[in-house]
Amino acid sequence: MIKIKTLEEIDGIRKACHLTADMFNELIPKIKAGMSTKDIDNLFKNFIISHGGTPAWYQEDFPGAVCISVNDEVIHGLPSKKHIIKDGDLVSLDVGINLNGYISDTCHSILIGNVSPRVRKLKEVTEECLRAGIAACVPGNRIGDISKAVYSIAAEKNGYGVVYDYCGHGVGLDVHEDPSIPNVPFRGMNPRIKPGMVLAIEPMINLGVPDVDLLDDGWTVVTADGEVSCHEEHTVAVFEDHTEILTDLNYK
Repeated sequence: MIKIKTLEEIDGIRKACHLTADMFNELIPKIKAGMSTKDIDNLFKNFIISHGGTPAWYQEDFPGAVCISVNDEVIHGLPSKKHIIKDGDLVSLDVGINLNGYISDTCHSILIGNVSPRVRKLKEVTEECLRAGIAACVPGNRIGDISKAVYSIAAEKNGYGVVYDYCGHGVGLDVHEDPSIPNVPFRGMNPRIKPGMVLAIEPMINLGVPDVDLLDDGWTVVTADGEVSCHEEHTVAVFEDHTEILTDLNYK
């Protein structure tokens, strides 16, 4: 069932999302080659706790405050002292904060040092896909319009693989809520977008094939062909006359 949020609930979610944006703005400049993914996780965990929040992924029994996915890791990469970030890596940081019972969800992929032009373009296109998905997220449209907007740019225009096994979703009062928001055209339930919906829109775009595999750790999802993947995500709230990007890094 899709949860339509009240203005009071959206305000609570907004506060969690703005704290998440503040966190990214403060911590992204600190992430460098030579750090372990566990070092990065500790940075985010300490920020969240020191600001009165709780890492939202703990509710999902994820063993970290951040899903840190590097290069061919699509989503749910586990923090590890042994996984060292290197020059040329693409690092996706997927984070949620539970602040007084309200939950944010956002992901930003960052480029470490001298990244190849093809990886840099992948990030630019993934960001373009996210903007297009958000632009399609207006009252009267359907969830499938978000999917088509993402897919048309990633696959049809640029020839990238669009991950179909995982998707965006409702968020705000729980980590994962209805509806599911695929990044590819689909058949089946395709609800209309209505005011009061709070949605996590999250393109996951691969340089190669769209297929993915799950590693034996039960969490980490990787590209089937070993190519690099990029993940970008915002939490948005739908109103009658506009859609607000709650996790906007430049919110005012």
